[in-house]
Amino acid sequence: MDQHLCPYGLKSKWLLERQGFDVEDHHLTTREETDAFKQKHDVKTTPQAFIGGERIGGYEALRERLTSYEKSSDKKTYTPVLMIFAISALMALAVSWGLLGDVLAVRTVELFAAFAMTALALQKLQDVERFSTMFLNYDLLAQRKVGYGYVYPFAEVVAGVLMIGGGAAALIGAPIALFIGTIGAISVYKAVYVDKRDLKCACVGGDSNVPLGFVSLTENLVMMAMGIWIPLKAFVF
Repeated sequence: MDQHLCPYGLKSKWLLERQGFDVEDHHLTTREETDAFKQKHDVKTTPQAFIGGERIGGYEALRERLTSYEKSSDKKTYTPVLMIFAISALMALAVSWGLLGDVLAVRTVELFAAFAMTALALQKLQDVERFSTMFLNYDLLAQRKVGYGYVYPFAEVVAGVLMIGGGAAALIGAPIALFIGTIGAISVYKAVYVDKRDLKCACVGGDSNVPLGFVSLTENLVMMAMGIWIPLKAFVF
């Protein structure tokens, strides 16, 4: 266009060149030219890719044609939550190595759980309204007290940040983590293993396709474990 370059056009050109194609890049520089192109080829969007005179379609269609990739908005996947766990683990290892000089310390595990809680809460806080709606599908407390669905992500981020701080701050965050983790674990277990319901988990926000299941239960069990471990470490060990 006359004032910007289309990102999907740039990605289409890049994808074609990666696959070894020689690309003739025709820019549509005015609204009139764009409208005429759409009318000529009976399409609603640009860019449109052509290979040997055959119209393939937009970027998603081109990507599917050249890489066997198929976009599916309904396909359930654990990828978002697993990526959060992986990055949280790397952050915990980096902090432990840099500050403690020991990546195998108990504090590394504590930091991993706290970082993961905080990162998951941030995903929920992007759209609390959508999160609370999905959360109501299975959380037992939220179904009785709807407002709990709005409070939950804030409670999770507070507990996570306090546990990152350690010491007295962690002792304040521990009961919060224990409370929300226990309610969450019971709710997930009932929905998945007792009622046998096929649901999406709200753990990474209200627009995710993460299935409610073992990973969701594990997340809550980790919060419960942290809520129990921190006071034990402070007053018993």
